[in-house]
Amino acid sequence: LLGGQGGDCEDRPERTEPLSDSEREIIQDTWGHVYKNCEDVGVSVLIRFFVNFPSAKQYFSQFQDMEDPEEMEQSSQLRQHACRVMNALNTVVENLNDPEKVSSVLALVGKAHAIKHKVEPIYFKILSGVILEVLSEDFPDFFTAEVQLVWTKLMGALYWHVTGAYTDVGWLQVSSSAV
Repeated sequence: LLGGQGGDCEDRPERTEPLSDSEREIIQDTWGHVYKNCEDVGVSVLIRFFVNFPSAKQYFSQFQDMEDPEEMEQSSQLRQHACRVMNALNTVVENLNDPEKVSSVLALVGKAHAIKHKVEPIYFKILSGVILEVLSEDFPDFFTAEVQLVWTKLMGALYWHVTGAYTDVGWLQVSSSAV
């Protein structure tokens, strides 16, 4: 997660400052507590995401008609996607010292969601906020105000990388011209 030049697309967020060594350590330490419960945390994140932002369900034919959080919780497809989200985050956190690996993983995630799933990129920003909410509520002893700031910085960097993948495949230009 090195600093660098942003793309010239005006819809793309500003590039965040790179994480310091101590910030990477804070993220990796707190993530260890979260990842022990990765499936349950991931399910909590996705349920809150879909309850608070029901328009996001349009991208998931398997559970787009589910309204009841308990029904969502029982969905094997939702659980599988929750695990994929948490595993992708785990790969990022484990490789914070390898910016090329992080960029590669997030480029794959971004391109898949742009090309295959046609997910509007703003949903990544929304999901990042939901992840931060759930982590700070479910792990209050570990997610102090300082830790939340560091995680917010990480989520900004992740969003920057993902939207870069969207830009690379021409998403932002296409979506703005289709309006």
